[in-house]
Amino acid sequence: MKFLALFFGPWAGLVLQAGPCVTSTANCTEKVFLGDSGRWSLVYRSYPLTQRNPQIGRALIMIHGQGRDANIYFRTAVAAGFLAGRLEDSMIIAPRFASRDRSCQDKLDEGEISYSCSGNSWRSGATARDPSTVNSFDLVDEILRQLARKDVFPNLSTVVVAGHSAGGQYVARYAMANRVHDQLGLDIRYVVSNPSSYPYLDSTRLAPSASCSVKGCTGKFVEYAEGRNCTTYNRWPYGLEAREGYTASMTPELLKQQLAARPVTYLLGELDNLPLAGFDGSCPAMAQGPTRWDRGLIYFHYLQEKIQAKHQVKPVALCGHNARCMFTAEAALGVLFPD
Repeated sequence: MKFLALFFGPWAGLVLQAGPCVTSTANCTEKVFLGDSGRWSLVYRSYPLTQRNPQIGRALIMIHGQGRDANIYFRTAVAAGFLAGRLEDSMIIAPRFASRDRSCQDKLDEGEISYSCSGNSWRSGATARDPSTVNSFDLVDEILRQLARKDVFPNLSTVVVAGHSAGGQYVARYAMANRVHDQLGLDIRYVVSNPSSYPYLDSTRLAPSASCSVKGCTGKFVEYAEGRNCTTYNRWPYGLEAREGYTASMTPELLKQQLAARPVTYLLGELDNLPLAGFDGSCPAMAQGPTRWDRGLIYFHYLQEKIQAKHQVKPVALCGHNARCMFTAEAALGVLFPD
């Protein structure tokens, strides 16, 4: 990261940042501390989170997929910022939900938080494995609090929280559940891209004989006929039953109200119609539709019918299950970096 120091006239001693940090290397990372335990998570960021920066007007928080490859997602977000012409006035952040459990074996540094990687995992606000005093939604809560500091970012007004695949699962549930949306004086928006599942609000699912397009559905949402054979179809994170972690103490009514009121865009790849790349083929996921493309369209119309959500759906042509294709597409740039 380069800095320019000015030592003349009334600007003597002022340090200006010459440009964004755009490489997925250690010099573009920072520790974000959570709770009172002194434990932290790593984030990649294009500008420091603690240095005053009046040029920043917006921010993009990009949530990685199941590979927990925040470095790669940071590069994707930087590429999108470059194509949108927003690298100079936008903060780009990619947090890492590192984990060491039976499913994931990431290398963690001393003091780094280990999130849950299986079951009710980091994707859905689960309690961390170590320490158990924090959960995965706390990390983005804290990032948003830091972005809201007017002494550091006096001109930052808009934040987009986006995620693809497992990161899309995270954002779909975080948009519904987070407690900071209305508390920080920020315009916070959410972009959900190609997740394998969504959090349903009741026990209904689209009738088996029906299908949905961008314009609408051919059938109704009815009680799920296979509920006896698929007993977990309505359990968190697929539904609101038996919630754990961040959402455990929240009422279903509050979760529904928050989701209806919050600005969410579903960014769906038109070619994401094959069971590839970690596709969730479990019975509760299959109850939501046969492919990620179908599941996104069905869920969008479900929320319009059930809670009159003012959400948007935006198909992305010629993209399958690929974050770089999705987030650098022309259709995505204005959603990720709104005016």
